[in-house]
Amino acid sequence: MIFELINVVLPVFVVIGFGYVLTRRGLLEHSQIDGLMKFAQGVAIPCLLFRAMATLDLRAGFEPALMISFYGGAVTCFVLGILGARFIFKREWEDAVVIGFCCLFSNSLLLGLPITERAYGAESLLGNYAIIALHSPICYGLGVTAMEVLRSRGQRGFLIVFAVLKGMFKNNLILAILAGFALNLSGFAIPGPVDDALELLARAGLPTALFALGGVMVQYKPEGDLRTIAMVCVFSLLLHPAIVWGLGKGFGVQTDLFRSAVITAAMAPGINGYIFANLYGRAKRVAASSVLLATGACIVTALFWLTLLP
Repeated sequence: MIFELINVVLPVFVVIGFGYVLTRRGLLEHSQIDGLMKFAQGVAIPCLLFRAMATLDLRAGFEPALMISFYGGAVTCFVLGILGARFIFKREWEDAVVIGFCCLFSNSLLLGLPITERAYGAESLLGNYAIIALHSPICYGLGVTAMEVLRSRGQRGFLIVFAVLKGMFKNNLILAILAGFALNLSGFAIPGPVDDALELLARAGLPTALFALGGVMVQYKPEGDLRTIAMVCVFSLLLHPAIVWGLGKGFGVQTDLFRSAVITAAMAPGINGYIFANLYGRAKRVAASSVLLATGACIVTALFWLTLLP
């Protein structure tokens, strides 16, 4: 059983490792890795999400119990991460929000999606796509709102709302999701040749992004408050999926959706944790180190959760 699970998880991290090693040895430049990541996140993965949202069974995927279970755990970790950073590790409030965001934002696309697909097959991804559809809007909405409220002390509320919406709707992933939803609700289908072209681009998305993620990690070094980083890793890899597990069992979430929720919750923060930190120039070392160390630890913790899942 354990060897079967290793065969599920290991290829994902081997692709990341190839990107890391080749970049580390100078065979690829950082500018080339950045180009790969921009292609993956700006073109290929939006194509993947657009096709998924356009054909998603909205009634089956957006089960309220699934959403409450996953995002209930995510928001809990966000709040606890902020409070822990502020009151245990004595970070400034703005730093605490960034640290809380790292506890909130699991890597649903680059890790959760391929691991779920390898473990249970492409037909089991309905729950993943439903979570991903709301992931960036909810997580960035929470993070940006909390940060802008702190930064805009005394400013009018509509300025905060404008800052939140501006940050969200500059994201290609969100635009692709919204476009897919619109097409789904319209009742129209994607024309055959266009769909075939989108599928070709979509196939390149995840492997390219995984490879580029390895290359991007070369730029990071484990620096900062190791105790704070350890808190982020524990919340991301253990607490979040444990909460999702408890809520999912309590609400009776169906098996396929339950698996998707737990696996997605158990993923490392992902590059978005660092992007958010870099956006505001706060707690960047902690965010970068959390992404790096949690991604490495995720090899072990993903196996742990897979052994527990039905």
